[in-house]
Amino acid sequence: MRKIVLPGDIIAENPLRLDHTIVENGKTCSTVIGIYEDEKNTFIPMEGLWYPTPGEKIVGIVEEAKLNTDVIGLNAPYKGLVISKFSETSMVNGDIIEAVVKELDKTGTVILSRPRVLFGGKVIAIKSSKVPRLLGKQDTMIRQITEKTKSSISVGMNGLIWIKGGDSDLATTAIMRIQDESHIPGLTERIAKMLETPSKE
Repeated sequence: MRKIVLPGDIIAENPLRLDHTIVENGKTCSTVIGIYEDEKNTFIPMEGLWYPTPGEKIVGIVEEAKLNTDVIGLNAPYKGLVISKFSETSMVNGDIIEAVVKELDKTGTVILSRPRVLFGGKVIAIKSSKVPRLLGKQDTMIRQITEKTKSSISVGMNGLIWIKGGDSDLATTAIMRIQDESHIPGLTERIAKMLETPSKE
């Protein structure tokens, strides 16, 4: 079974040799937020990875459409699940959707609600830790990209981004540049200049 553990949580009652853990009193404890799978004795650290929070919007891809549930790929160490009672949307394998995090259950599955299929377009992935910088204060950065490229863009907090129409290539370039240069001062001005003079990029 997979379970999410916090720093200091005991992940095993016996000593294990795993990265990002320590052994205290014969027990193995996590030193970071992560996901532990006891059947395989594997530990996936989540520092820098997306941690689902109720109310957050995600973008995902339908991996397995079933009668009562749909399994959603989230670009994360865990899967999303849309349960029919939380949805009136019909989905098929390969559909791109946006949805809202309802909860994260004890097995590490993200329960999603209010799904909406995003038709056409493409999906790109960035590091989820860079999503706040892409959005900007009060969504100013992503609004600027949307307005200048005339593209429809849906940003998931899990790092998946849907882009359709307009100058989608320019929108993609701007988004990837934000990911790569978010630590360099003057990013807002560089992105604005790029969007104003795309032919020079």
